Amino acid sequence: MVAWLSIIASTSLVIGKTYVGFKIGSVAILSEAIHSTIDLLAAMIALYAVTKSQIPADDDHPFGHGKFENLSGMIEAVLIFIAAFWILYEALHKLLDGTPMPELELGLGIGIMLASSMVNLVVAKLLFRIAKKSDSIALEADGMHLLTDVYTSLGVVVGLLLILLGERLWPSLNWHWLDPMAAIVVALMILKAAYDLTKKSLRDLLDTGLPEEETSWLHQYTSKLHYRFPEIHSIHRIRTRKSGAERFIDFHLVVAPEVTVANSHHLTDVLCEEIKQKFPSANIMIHVEPCDMECSEHCLSGCFEKLKMTERKESREKKREIKE
Repeated sequence: MVAWLSIIASTSLVIGKTYVGFKIGSVAILSEAIHSTIDLLAAMIALYAVTKSQIPADDDHPFGHGKFENLSGMIEAVLIFIAAFWILYEALHKLLDGTPMPELELGLGIGIMLASSMVNLVVAKLLFRIAKKSDSIALEADGMHLLTDVYTSLGVVVGLLLILLGERLWPSLNWHWLDPMAAIVVALMILKAAYDLTKKSLRDLLDTGLPEEETSWLHQYTSKLHYRFPEIHSIHRIRTRKSGAERFIDFHLVVAPEVTVANSHHLTDVLCEEIKQKFPSANIMIHVEPCDMECSEHCLSGCFEKLKMTERKESREKKREIKE
């Protein structure tokens, strides 16, 4: 629903900014119209990606369709890069040309940009709120576009206000260079947003591990398991990755050799349920191994000490049998 709201808002802003930009000849407002067009495309891509990512896993996509969200983020980033370079080109052309804007129409430009900022701010906050709840990078990217639009629109307003102020106080000077300069600032901010979005989308597309705070929690959780489950001797080969909103976690669980398959299965079910309390959408795979009684850096239980105690106990029993 919020994705549709983003589409409707972006469409309205594209129409309004394009009309006002051509009417007063402001390259800054026209650059914002291009930016809003990118926001509109981003909203459409986000809607498609979110819809596709919610399709359950099938034979062709056994790990689900979450990568659609990450792919949409990359596509949106490419579109933003293209728009930013186009804005830079137009702004530099206008800066060299120096054609002034009609003074009486500057107020119209300020009005449309202020309205744009308010609309985008409201929709962006809604997108961020839902993106946080659903852990959707597609909706987060859409919200990022709109929030960037808020800042850049305010930048254009500042540029237009400075032109009005300059013409009133020092009418003999040419202040219209501030308009293309504002457009250049807009383009640079868009480039920064595109870079951040590309970096975040690439992490999941390249199967980078989960964020540090999440992996840290996972390591702390597994390091304390032996105190609750003495049959667990060690945990190693912890691997994580993310696809859309879904997390994939797998690790090797080393248990005492006398633990049965049924008990091992029950133990892994308990661990999966506990991990899912932290990561509800996690897909967890646990490989169970019998302990070979050789201590390693991954051991949690001090099995070597257990082995020595067992050997001493067996030795005492043998001595007792001999005496008897």
